[in-house]
Amino acid sequence: MKNIIIIDHRDTVAVALENLEPGAAVADRVVTVERIPAKHKVALKAFSAGDQIHMYGVTVAKANQEIPAGGLITTENVTHDTDEYSASERSDASSWKPHDLSKWENRTFSGYHRSDGRVGTANYWIVVPMVFCENRNLTVMREAIAESLGVKKSSHYERLFKRMAFLREQGASEEEWLKESLQTEEEAQERLFPNVDGVKFLLHDQGCGCTRDDARTLCGLLAGYITHPNVAGATVLSLGCQNAEVSILKEEIAKRDPNFDRPLHIHVQQQSPSEQDMLTTALKEIFVGLHKINQLERKPAPLSKLTIGLECGGSDGFSGLSANPALGHLSDTLAGLGGTPVLAEFPELCGVESELLNRCVSDETAKRFQDLMNVYSRRAEEAGSGFYANPSPGNIADGLITDAIKSAGAAKKGGTSPVTDVLDYPEMATKPGLNLLCTPGGDVESTTALAGAGSNIIIFTTGLGTPTGNVVSPTIKVATNSELANRMNDIIDFDAGPIIRGEKTIEEMGDELLELVIQVASGETQPHAVRLGQDDFIPWKRGISL
Repeated sequence: MKNIIIIDHRDTVAVALENLEPGAAVADRVVTVERIPAKHKVALKAFSAGDQIHMYGVTVAKANQEIPAGGLITTENVTHDTDEYSASERSDASSWKPHDLSKWENRTFSGYHRSDGRVGTANYWIVVPMVFCENRNLTVMREAIAESLGVKKSSHYERLFKRMAFLREQGASEEEWLKESLQTEEEAQERLFPNVDGVKFLLHDQGCGCTRDDARTLCGLLAGYITHPNVAGATVLSLGCQNAEVSILKEEIAKRDPNFDRPLHIHVQQQSPSEQDMLTTALKEIFVGLHKINQLERKPAPLSKLTIGLECGGSDGFSGLSANPALGHLSDTLAGLGGTPVLAEFPELCGVESELLNRCVSDETAKRFQDLMNVYSRRAEEAGSGFYANPSPGNIADGLITDAIKSAGAAKKGGTSPVTDVLDYPEMATKPGLNLLCTPGGDVESTTALAGAGSNIIIFTTGLGTPTGNVVSPTIKVATNSELANRMNDIIDFDAGPIIRGEKTIEEMGDELLELVIQVASGETQPHAVRLGQDDFIPWKRGISL
């Protein structure tokens, strides 16, 4: 196994694949002059203050002091820097050719076909509050429904606590309580509606006290979930006086599906005889609705019906070498088949704008991407920050020193295919091919938006480990390294570590990942995030509170 990797022939730094001690030979006539931790960057040449540093073939930093060849790149000796970009100075994306797709062209997954032509990878009923005032009512409904449907999660934790309570009643000591082990065997539960994957509750903290623009944005996001291919029916609870009005929600639903025909029940509490009456009626409607959607069955669908959200979080220095490029290969496969990969997290596209502009299929698409990036960057700076502040402490500790380094690796999730559309939050993906979706870099805000855009599967790469999931889109977690995959095997679904060890190629791992996607999309395999009930949902609030 090599001790470093140079990603692009234009790069002036390399990534350490293992801990390197001083004196280690890492490249032609380059020897380390200090300890270089695994995943961190080693200088391949001497830098003077002001010199640009290149990685992934682009500018990712600028030296703010002298750095010797073989030295460690740190937050102390470099600052964030990127290349300038312009939509008016871009090349043509029409020359792209997909790799060999012959083994995938006739493959299918088994999903739920909706009347709008989209295909779901799951079959959910959702309950949606128009405003945070209704969250308690959703909690009451969730408690009433979960156990009856046979989908209640984490019962082994309840058994643990009940067992400890029993020991206490029997006079056992604290030491004896603490010795009680966690019984992780899942209890077999018979599902009342076998073809229904569950009832999901989209609790949030918005809907009132916000600008009208934020209210419409929230309604657009909720409409994206109500019309989502994985959702067969919905119940909406409104208080009645909030900015996020039911009339706006209906307008946003019509934008996404003019012929919307799935069950939709809307209740306004201020117009109901009582809270009890509203909840009783809503629960009865849900039960009848579940009976109806339970009659739906999975049927074969081409892979072109997959819309896959591309996400990374808890990234490390290997993210751009293993998991993200493997996902990029999958993205190119899907785009070549006529499917729809969606790449989000605009702060993590900082520094690779020129490449993405060159891949846009039209000047209009390129200009929209440039405008959205510029506006986002300006708003961040007006708030006293900027894209340069993006790497988290965990990212930095594992080798992602600047936002541009992080971004160049994060963008690998989007592969090399043309950008067919650029979406602003919370728009829905409608054009096959790679879509760029404007979202923040925060994991859950981004995955929430990806599902709202119609992603019927989300693939989430991570180098540090994160349990993030989504309330309606099955989320597959991909580890960048095998140590993480083994240590956190209760939340990781796929190990891209063999790429780092040189045992498998990026293309091989991308194909293996697509096989897993097909199993998940067909309901044959359940990702850990689904099994654990990791139903994350956080809308992005772009405006101010009033």
